Amino acid sequence: MNNIFITGIGTGVGKTVAAACVAEALGAQYWKPVQAGFEDGTDTETVRSLTSAAVTVHDELYKLAMPASPHLAARADGIIVQEDRILQHARQLQQPGRPLVIEGAGGLMVPLNGNYFFLDLARALDAHVIVVAQNYLGSINHSLLTAMALRSAGLNVTGWIFSGDHHTNEDDVVSWSQYPLISRIPKSLRLDKAFISLEAEAMKPMLEELLRR
Repeated sequence: MNNIFITGIGTGVGKTVAAACVAEALGAQYWKPVQAGFEDGTDTETVRSLTSAAVTVHDELYKLAMPASPHLAARADGIIVQEDRILQHARQLQQPGRPLVIEGAGGLMVPLNGNYFFLDLARALDAHVIVVAQNYLGSINHSLLTAMALRSAGLNVTGWIFSGDHHTNEDDVVSWSQYPLISRIPKSLRLDKAFISLEAEAMKPMLEELLRR
């Protein structure tokens, strides 16, 4: 499979914008298999509005009403998120030579159901993993725990994308984790297609080089 999995060190760190930039840079497909909470719109709608015609955006497989962990949101809707169904759908979306950018929810240890986590999904997808991080109090710990979990699971980590205001913590996280820096996406007062296009073009050379490794 030609999969790229976008995870984060937590919730609200910029995964969706990073996923839009990665998909735009590669002319890829984008898919968020599980959306939990959609009163204020969905991540799929956001990526669709921010990317060009070069990006194919697929609808969610599970669209759950409660803004919570997928296993809790699914329970509230009276269903169970089935990992086999997600993997089967991912195989159906595959296109030769064209990446599928898959966005998770929250971080690696967010549960999809009672015994299956996004870490398990990334491993089953045999994906290149991109980790999105942002500076806040406690972010070093969250970043390095994420890196530790990825290394322990033996996943193929492409590198870091940092978002928001720059902090020297980023250099430390890259050094300590031994995972490379792909790019950093600055905070923008105007989040639109032009911004995504600019950031995608900036990250494209490093992203393509690291994906070839």
